[in-house]
Amino acid sequence: MTPAFPLPRLDQAFQRLDQGDTTAVQLTEQALARTQQGEGTKVFTRVFQESALAEARASDGLRAAGLARSPIEGLPISVKDLFDIAGLPTLGGSRLLADAAPATRTAEVVQRLRQAGAVIMGTTNMTEFAYSGLGLNPHYGTPRNPWLRDEDGGRIPGGSSSGAAISVTDGMAMAGIGSDTGGSVRIPSAFCGLTGFKPTARRVSMQGVLPLSANLDSIGPLAPSVRCCATLDAILSGEPLQTLHAASLQGLRLLAPTNVVLDGMDATVAAAWERALSLLSQAGAHITHAVVAPFNELAEINAKGGFTAAEAWAWHREYLASRLNEYDPRVGTRILRGKDISAADYIDLLARRQQWIARVEAQMADHDLLILPTVPVVAPKIADLSQSDEAYFRANGLILRNPTLINFLDGCAISLPCHRAGEAPVGLSLAGTGGQDRRLLSVALAVEQLLAEA
Repeated sequence: MTPAFPLPRLDQAFQRLDQGDTTAVQLTEQALARTQQGEGTKVFTRVFQESALAEARASDGLRAAGLARSPIEGLPISVKDLFDIAGLPTLGGSRLLADAAPATRTAEVVQRLRQAGAVIMGTTNMTEFAYSGLGLNPHYGTPRNPWLRDEDGGRIPGGSSSGAAISVTDGMAMAGIGSDTGGSVRIPSAFCGLTGFKPTARRVSMQGVLPLSANLDSIGPLAPSVRCCATLDAILSGEPLQTLHAASLQGLRLLAPTNVVLDGMDATVAAAWERALSLLSQAGAHITHAVVAPFNELAEINAKGGFTAAEAWAWHREYLASRLNEYDPRVGTRILRGKDISAADYIDLLARRQQWIARVEAQMADHDLLILPTVPVVAPKIADLSQSDEAYFRANGLILRNPTLINFLDGCAISLPCHRAGEAPVGLSLAGTGGQDRRLLSVALAVEQLLAEA
């Protein structure tokens, strides 16, 4: 997969700025120009041209005075269309909220990015209300995956952070900030050849973020590399910026589930998966292939729609009562499932989740991290899914299946590109229990280096 434009890492772009090879204004003007061509009109729901250029000019002024607020000083960053921006209604990839009251305060994560010197390019397109892993949007269009873009109408970008991914692959931003409730950062990263990090949810503020599921939502970056993700994660979480060092792969203990996560895997993903495992074994990692029994139970636990349906219904019920026809039908019908989840069902679900987490954590106690394919298939064609409800929902369930396990675990996870140049993009996921974020990123850096050298 070849992105439409080169993907410089954040540290590389920062160095070019420091050396005077470019300016924040020039980087921003280039990114803005790309929003008006190609996939640009389907990537952003709003482009902040005036404020982005103002932020870039301010950044150049600070740099001229020898000042830089952080390693993302002057760099163009996109934010998903569910973060509040003061003075604007928060759309959530929908037309429904266009006449809603404007936000009175900008979301905390966007404030942190601005305080760190980021140039906020605009709000990126997404599956309506973040309720799908595919990235199709009938209201604002569906940005096409860079892989085989011009063949048969193109491939899905993955969702729900679809615009975030394509803003990076197509040079409209150097990184995108998305949300991840069941894989919405990791899926588009896997499909588009990017690195996507889902942190432990509690580490990053949800203030000013339009929710899908309060129990599962998390905020993370889609970017060119592990270091990029680590830098952005520190800024988003308000934690100190630290140099990330690669962990040793010698003796690393990885648990590779043999149940659920490999079901339905296509030949392309299988080949990339086996190649990655072989490389890790050769580098000294110990990989245990075993059944993780609780994974077999998650579909039954969530049979009524789970936290997502219940909590989305609670938020949307007044709109659905009178404006259902304004929703993407494939989103509205899924939210309506939450109507039949009782308070007792919800309380039972809370208890069953804690029991499930305890059992998975017990099995992981003798291992450092989980390893699994991010998604078991390569990106499907947009036309195949847009024309058939059956194909849409079948693909959605399959594509969400693996990453959703880690959200239910309340863990952290990262998706790394593991395909060879010229092949269809494939994501390799490493995941840990809640709070293992820093360790996960260190291991991911080592695995990224291993895959790059292969």
